Amino acid sequence: MKKILPALLFFSFISLFNRISAQNNTLKGSVVEQNSPVQSVNIQIVNTNRIERSDSMGRFGFNNLPMGPIELKFARLGYQDKIVKLTVRSGINYINVELLADAIEIKGISITGNKQPNNMISQIDMQLRPLSSSQDLLRMVPGLFIAQHAGGGKAEQIFLRGFDVDHGTDFAIYVDGIPVNMTSHAHGQGYADLHFLIPETVKELEVNKGPHATNYGDLATAGSGEFRTLNNLNKNLVKFELGMFDSKRVLAMFNLLNNKHLFSKQNENLYVAGEYKYTNSYFQSKQHFNRFNIFTKYTGKLNNGDFLTLSLSTFQSQWDASGQIPDRKVNDATISRFGSIDPTEGGKTGRTNFNIIHERKWKQTSLKNQFFYSRYDFNLYSNFTFYLHDSINGDQIQQVDHRNVLGYNSTLINTKTLFERTLTSIIGVGVRYDNSEIQLNKTVKRELLSQKVFGKLNQINTWLYADETLQLNSKLKLNLGTRFDVYNFDFKDYLVDSASGIAVKAIASPKVNLTYSANKSFQLFAKSGFGFHSNDARAVVVGKLENTLARAFGNELGTTFKPFKKLLVNIAFWSLDLQSELVYVGDEGIVEATGRTRRIGIDIGLRYQLNKHLFFDVDINRNNGWLRDEPKDARNIPLAPTFTSIGGITYKNKTGFNGSFRYRYMGDRAAIEDNSIVAKGYFLTDAVLNYSFKKLQLGVSVENLFNTKWKEAQFATESRLKDESAPINEIHFTPGTPLFVKLNFTFFL
Repeated sequence: MKKILPALLFFSFISLFNRISAQNNTLKGSVVEQNSPVQSVNIQIVNTNRIERSDSMGRFGFNNLPMGPIELKFARLGYQDKIVKLTVRSGINYINVELLADAIEIKGISITGNKQPNNMISQIDMQLRPLSSSQDLLRMVPGLFIAQHAGGGKAEQIFLRGFDVDHGTDFAIYVDGIPVNMTSHAHGQGYADLHFLIPETVKELEVNKGPHATNYGDLATAGSGEFRTLNNLNKNLVKFELGMFDSKRVLAMFNLLNNKHLFSKQNENLYVAGEYKYTNSYFQSKQHFNRFNIFTKYTGKLNNGDFLTLSLSTFQSQWDASGQIPDRKVNDATISRFGSIDPTEGGKTGRTNFNIIHERKWKQTSLKNQFFYSRYDFNLYSNFTFYLHDSINGDQIQQVDHRNVLGYNSTLINTKTLFERTLTSIIGVGVRYDNSEIQLNKTVKRELLSQKVFGKLNQINTWLYADETLQLNSKLKLNLGTRFDVYNFDFKDYLVDSASGIAVKAIASPKVNLTYSANKSFQLFAKSGFGFHSNDARAVVVGKLENTLARAFGNELGTTFKPFKKLLVNIAFWSLDLQSELVYVGDEGIVEATGRTRRIGIDIGLRYQLNKHLFFDVDINRNNGWLRDEPKDARNIPLAPTFTSIGGITYKNKTGFNGSFRYRYMGDRAAIEDNSIVAKGYFLTDAVLNYSFKKLQLGVSVENLFNTKWKEAQFATESRLKDESAPINEIHFTPGTPLFVKLNFTFFL
């Protein structure tokens, strides 16, 4: 490790700044759709293996071109392929290409040039799977499962690759470059509340499984996902949804410029989206959940050719919750499976984001600078153990987090020729500052009894990374990267001075990825690298953690191929070692150490197009994980999934009928280390049917079509009820939704 890191850094920095002179004949271009840049378009020189991909500004370039006629093929999922013929002349040549949206055609997908095979799968899913909630957004990650266990406003529990990620400890989430996860959060490390994102504003999702992407640092151990929002609206729309359990939702999205200009005479777009949602849900104690979201975004090409992106979003939500209920009280019919022990649980949360991105490109170099600010407010009441600790008042707690997050990212990308091979060099630097007031209080029926934790957090994460991608030959591509992160932890406890402190920690994360593209239909990949997740500052500063930055080491070997024109297959064998799954348990205000873990698994994804309109997809994920320092009969990782699968059939059409029939399956899993308590699995089916006119869409969606009784979230919890003399350790659960029907009406203006 100590020998590899300097070598990688030397290679990265020297290759970035050592410019090798190239031939004069170059081609520069841009790809747009209705004046908006299109990212990740494959541009291939026909009858050659030379392929480039458009960047975030839709721009691309080729160098070392011979003079004379050439043909370029432009291809991206969801767009019509386009062939452009041109003649290369001496010097710099320019071209601008406009693509038209089109139906999905798997047979036209070229595997060559795709750096992340998961992203190809996700692009297909974004086109096919229905989206109506932020929960649906997370389910776009292949193999990812979620569970809601404290009312509609709390962040979802996440499961991926053998991890119970909790609310984000080992899965990093971003929206347009803004980190969603909250480190050293009042409720749990990496808490990721995605409810500020309106699903209809999402254009694409980038998925990275494992710790193999250099540009993602903290928490990106099991993986990471970045959502990118629309740059422009094709149509104004108003949408109404009405469902069971007093559920209703209104959405409006409007283009505000209509070919007018604000800052330049070039292409500019500005739109606004607003959403209101209300439901009482299916619990006996009404949830009274309501949420309001608003999002506005500007993208424009400035007069000097630079690109500018500005966005502002805000949301507020509040709700009542029934909490997690014990099996014993449902089994003896004291309460129903939709009942409650403490109906005064619930909370209120809100977040406001401001984001500005400036991008400039000259010759073969581009520079992207981003500034973001988030204001976040969190207030949650929970009662997990009922009367275990306090037989008089009960064990209800209040968790409070009032936070400001400031951040800056800068990314420099340079493409050049090294020994007649294309070399893409990326250097990134950034900083994130979290300033938060954190509380953990003891309450009864939401009334304050006493304070357990009250303090001020000041936490700074700075990073530097270098990433090099070298096209070794026409088929083989090598990617090397190194990331260096430094953390400054500072927590001041106003109640207990000995719980205050300052600590500085650093970690390096080298990575290597190799891709072999035999042809347009077959690709092999091998990945290896280090990642990490940080732990809670409150435990770090008092020295309770042996591993402040818990290192992860992952390996992956896989293939993406098309055995037939209309069938896309992705298979990956993977392993992940985590140095220590040490996390701050916000529910109890303590730190738990589970020691070293190892996970191995296989992911299989199939996407098949039966005909022009009919698609079939399935994801199968098999995992095995264990605590490395525990005896064989007590080394299960609690709540870690071992087998999951998602799949379905989709009928896709521009007008007329559209629909899908889908299933979700999660197998039984150990709830505690010795597997004496088991979290039961489930199999669910959902259905969606829409009919589209030119300016109107009517639809119906059905969750849990066969009204299966299932447990959405499950925990092995020791609790005691008021009439019990001794505590009992058993499954406590939140029931999953029964049959739920929802109608929707969308008007295109």
